Amino acid sequence: MKIIEMRALRGPNYYSNDPVIIMKLDIEELEERPTDMVEGFKEKISSMMPSLYSHTCSPGSIGGFYERLERGTWAGHVAEHIAIELQCLSGHEITFGKTFTLDQEGFYNVVYRYIDENTGLRAGEMAVEITKKLFQGETTDINPLIAELKDISQESMMGPSTKSIVDEAERRGIPHIRLNEDSYVQLGQGAYQRRIQATMMDSTSALGVEIADDKAYTKELLSSMGIPVAQGKIVETEEEALKAAEEIGYPVVVKPLSGNHGRGITIDISESEELMLALKKAKEVCSSCIIEKYLLGFDFRILVINYKFVAAALREPAFVVGNGVNTIEELIEEINQNPDRGLGHEKNLTKINIDYMTERLLKMEHLKLKTILEVGRKVYIKSTANISAGGTAKDVTESVHPLNRAMAERISKIVNLDVMGIDIIANTLEKPLNEEFAGVLEVNAAPGFRMHLNPTEGKKRNIAENVVDMLFPPGKPHSIPIVAVTGTNGKTTTVRIITHILETNGSVVGMTSTDAVTINQVPILKGDYSGPSGASKVMMDSSVDHAVLEVARGGILRRGLGFKKSDIGILLNISSDHLGEGGIETLEELTRLKSTVTEAVKPSGYAVFNADDPLVLSCVEKTKANPILFSKDPGNKALKINYKKGNLNVILMHDTIMIQKKEQMITVCNVKEIPITFNGKAIFNIDNVLAAVAAATALGLDENQIRQGLISFNPSIDQSPGRMNIIDMGDFKVVIDYGHNPGAIEATGDFINSLMPGRKIRVASSIGNRRKKDILEFGRVLSKYYDYMIICDPDPRKRETGETAKIIKEGLIKAGFNLDAINIVINEREAINVALDMAIKGDLVVVQVDDLNQVIKDVLAYKEKIKV
Repeated sequence: MKIIEMRALRGPNYYSNDPVIIMKLDIEELEERPTDMVEGFKEKISSMMPSLYSHTCSPGSIGGFYERLERGTWAGHVAEHIAIELQCLSGHEITFGKTFTLDQEGFYNVVYRYIDENTGLRAGEMAVEITKKLFQGETTDINPLIAELKDISQESMMGPSTKSIVDEAERRGIPHIRLNEDSYVQLGQGAYQRRIQATMMDSTSALGVEIADDKAYTKELLSSMGIPVAQGKIVETEEEALKAAEEIGYPVVVKPLSGNHGRGITIDISESEELMLALKKAKEVCSSCIIEKYLLGFDFRILVINYKFVAAALREPAFVVGNGVNTIEELIEEINQNPDRGLGHEKNLTKINIDYMTERLLKMEHLKLKTILEVGRKVYIKSTANISAGGTAKDVTESVHPLNRAMAERISKIVNLDVMGIDIIANTLEKPLNEEFAGVLEVNAAPGFRMHLNPTEGKKRNIAENVVDMLFPPGKPHSIPIVAVTGTNGKTTTVRIITHILETNGSVVGMTSTDAVTINQVPILKGDYSGPSGASKVMMDSSVDHAVLEVARGGILRRGLGFKKSDIGILLNISSDHLGEGGIETLEELTRLKSTVTEAVKPSGYAVFNADDPLVLSCVEKTKANPILFSKDPGNKALKINYKKGNLNVILMHDTIMIQKKEQMITVCNVKEIPITFNGKAIFNIDNVLAAVAAATALGLDENQIRQGLISFNPSIDQSPGRMNIIDMGDFKVVIDYGHNPGAIEATGDFINSLMPGRKIRVASSIGNRRKKDILEFGRVLSKYYDYMIICDPDPRKRETGETAKIIKEGLIKAGFNLDAINIVINEREAINVALDMAIKGDLVVVQVDDLNQVIKDVLAYKEKIKV
């Protein structure tokens, strides 16, 4: 049993609307050994992972998976359930999984849900190894594996503060993109996006952050504005530190000038030897340090968001309470066993580390780690109350005096930070601060939210709500309209038409296609970006106000969609292409795959369908969006049904494009006015135009705005490269077109034959990973429309170079094509030159492109050469 391929599908996909892992397995000899043929299989797996009993599986009831084991199921199915349960045991509650049998014997696609991608992938690898051992009669100790998964999750997951903001945004329907492995996150899309880094906003003042990072200057600034602060001085040397302490008066606090999370801070220093040790610890964080007056009192944190007081917490440093039995070290370990404590920012509280600070505090109390404390004795083991140092927090928001609230808001404006944590030492916040006995210690530019979200004691505060309110005030948009286009043929042309209509009417469009990512008519990334990576680049661009995305089958299979929900989804057509790849063997399966796009449209959005294609029409009932149908046949029954339901249709009537709304028929224009239809003769492009009209109407454009875009869109190399570009060479013409499958050849064949009276010469190729029967069919269809074939092989993939070309030739010959009219020239550029050299007056050379830019250069260079 081995993993052939494994990947994460991050968006809506063929299997689920949620992210899933897909793992292709070859179970090898285990195909002949289902679980009912392995003695004691159920007993071994249940003793190893008893929680698997809760899996309902296909029987639909608790214990259902065990029933399947008893009846007999295969290794892939077992691995699926183990992968799910390993994630559950590591803290990720998931339930979805499904195993698919593939055509090749012993091969399976195992699909299961994940929350964290790295955790999900590793769980799959572990599950395969565990399953293999089970079939060998061995069990696995899963505890180390669960610990490993927890570590992976901790490394991958966002911190609690960041996650709280993202979760609040998601609750409001605001999408997010994680921009790195840490806490840099984009909320919203395109021109409406906002970005955060943990609790620092894109609107946070850089100057404010710099001020807050300089603790000495912060205190100087605040003091000058009448804010009570702890007296302090900056030092760099031991001599300066000793002098400062003497002037301020012991006890003092030593802290790094710049730092966070309580690192390098030592409090309640009462003599010079301690001062030197504390200075050394502080210098490990920053070369400059502060010596300040030690204020007696409680440690409070006030949180200000958008310059408004929102929460306050009383923080207490980590401590132990004696029981007369355990040592201090054992008590610390017992505290760390609390499930609410984790590593770093993993959980609500942080595990307590034993360090210099701990040992110093114990020494001051004449204690050691091995000391057994008497019952009830409370001993602090940290001097700072930071949650990240193991401290705890009590919510005191409601009891903060109005003057202290006002002071906090004033501090945020003085420093100019829209999100700020203010650390105060005082006996209480219920009364205005007394300058003699209380003061502000420091301010924090990126304060943690844990103590407010989940305090150890007191009311939980949804702090993230205040942040999202600030970033996206009521009425402010957060997402750009997304138009997603799929189908077998015509996708690129359709996204280009839609984009042109929008740009003609003043929009800044981000467009993806098999050619490039284009922002406001400028290609920023060249190549095939018809998958989710292209979509994410558009969403990340802050100038874009509309996204128009080509969605190819390969992108859906490899990674899922690049968005959770779109506003408009378009399904153009379904015909044979890429069958046999990625487990998609039939047209019905291809239809289901393509319908992912129309099923991922918001309920308030619009799903656009070609009513003239029965396979496309079969997808209408699956969408939750408002269906729009387009058709070249005004008598299509589906149009009437859709119209009666109150939906919109786009129809070609007597060469005129009409929008059929309730009790309205709106004229857009005659197709002969639209250059890309070639005077109405290019029927295949009329379909693309109808789909574009439907999308533009759904986006709120009127018929005049749509017409303006349609009549100014040309099938030129500049506006639509590689899609039916006709170049007049003088005596003959050249067509450059991407059409590469039987459906495209059939759709364009009659139109191409009408362009010139002479021979039709075709430069053709197929892709090496296509099934042989599909390549043969490609050859058969080519034979119907062309007089001479020059076959090249620019993309052999899994086949030997030249093998694909020979299969096309075989298909041509089987269809009765003249053997003498077939020439195999492997190199694409050489093949094009051969075709151009043989063309005479009245001929038409049709070039199917692989390297589009090079082909265009070569053809235009040839045109210049023959002019001379």
